[in-house]
Amino acid sequence: MTTLTGIVLAAGKGSRLGRPKALLRTAEGEPWIARAAGLLHAAGCTRVLVVLGAAAEEAGGLVPVGCEILVAENWADGMGESLRAGLDAASGDAALITLVDIPDLPVAVAERMLEQPVTSHTLRQAVFDGRPGHPVLIGNTHWDAVASTLVGDRGARDYLAANGVREVECGDLFDGHDIDRL
Repeated sequence: MTTLTGIVLAAGKGSRLGRPKALLRTAEGEPWIARAAGLLHAAGCTRVLVVLGAAAEEAGGLVPVGCEILVAENWADGMGESLRAGLDAASGDAALITLVDIPDLPVAVAERMLEQPVTSHTLRQAVFDGRPGHPVLIGNTHWDAVASTLVGDRGARDYLAANGVREVECGDLFDGHDIDRL
C-alpha cells in the first residue's frame, strides 16, 4: 500500500496581501490552513505536515489536530526553503504538496492526482487549462534531488520540467488560481 505525506506550504509573509496567508479564514470562519490540511487528509495522506514561518506561533493555533507543525528556519528566503523543510521531514512513498492560499481547491483535484498508481518515482503536477499549479506529487526518490535545486520562490518548477513531470489536467474541476489579494 502506498503511503503519502501531505505538505501544506504556509510559511510566507504574504507581502502582496499585506499579511501572512496562514492566518486567513474563509468567509465562514474556517482557517485556510485547516482547508488545505483537510484536503490532503481527504485525498488519503496518512501524515500531513504544515510548514509555517511568518507568524508561526499564531498560525500554529489554526493547524488542525492530527497535523504536524514544522517551522521552516529559513522561510523568509522563499517558498523553496519551505518546500525543502517539508521534504526533509516527509516519509512514505510520495509527498502531495499544496499551498495554503488555494482555499477553494476541491478535493477532486487531489483525488485526480492520485488516480494512477503512485510509486517512489512518481512526478505529477496539476495543470489548469495547461497552466501549472498545485497540488504537486513527488515520489521519495526525487526528494533529495528536488531539495538540492530549490532557490528563492521558484519551488520545484525547474526540476519538474527537467525530469519529465506528468501533467494532470484539472481545468474542468477548478481554475487553479491562488489568492494574492482580497
